[in-house]
Amino acid sequence: MQSLDIPTDISTLQGQLRLNLLALYNRANAGHIGCSLSCIDLMIATLILRKRPQDTFLLSKGHAAAALYVSLHHLGELSDDDLATFYHNGTTLPAHPAPNKHRGIPFATGSLGHGLPIGTGIAQAGKMLGDDSRVFVLMSDGETNEGTTWEAAHFAIQHQLDNLIVVVDKNGLQGFDRTGDVLGDTADKTVWSAMGFEVVEADGHNVDALLGVIDQLIGSPNGKPKLVIAHTVKGRGVSYMENRLEWHYLPMKLEQYEQAQAEVRERYL
Repeated sequence: MQSLDIPTDISTLQGQLRLNLLALYNRANAGHIGCSLSCIDLMIATLILRKRPQDTFLLSKGHAAAALYVSLHHLGELSDDDLATFYHNGTTLPAHPAPNKHRGIPFATGSLGHGLPIGTGIAQAGKMLGDDSRVFVLMSDGETNEGTTWEAAHFAIQHQLDNLIVVVDKNGLQGFDRTGDVLGDTADKTVWSAMGFEVVEADGHNVDALLGVIDQLIGSPNGKPKLVIAHTVKGRGVSYMENRLEWHYLPMKLEQYEQAQAEVRERYL
């Protein structure tokens, strides 16, 4: 696994991290590839390029764990030896993130609907302490079906948690159907704005655009919690995975892995 300094060419980082997570999934013969590819660019913008040491990043959609692991590896928080244990017996890097072993993984996530409640608690603590910390929570659009998400959202509004920045990976697909066909479009700007969030929308694969809207929100301490609706494509970067529900679950065959590597190199590197 190659770890890079922050590149002047963002495309290089987008490609290298995709190659790294594909390698993890190939060695483990594991699924949840499509959802990792849809959110890796969101992690570049938040965890890698905007999170400061005093800030907290939570991957609420914990099934995209490989995207988190390769991002932490890039930041030097995970070693090559750590990554080599992914999905193995006794690993500290299981299919969903597990806490208490690595600084960048403060809580267990993946049982959906937990990340935002945890994040609001941390943001409230920051307010009570009077510090300048921020909390980034990366959620899936399907996760907005969860009741705990809405309870936490109301808490954030009530307590004016403008140090909370929620990023929704809106790829339009969840578990077994299109997100809009399950409980309707609950990752909708109108809904969240009406509740009291400051909401912006962005192309979730354009890192420069994401940085622009994140900086806009950070620069707006107006008492409103922040939300980025990031429009993404499940499986982004691998043609046969893009916008395909089955790649929420399937592992790759060898020939599929080789095709995925070739397409990522052609597109990004």
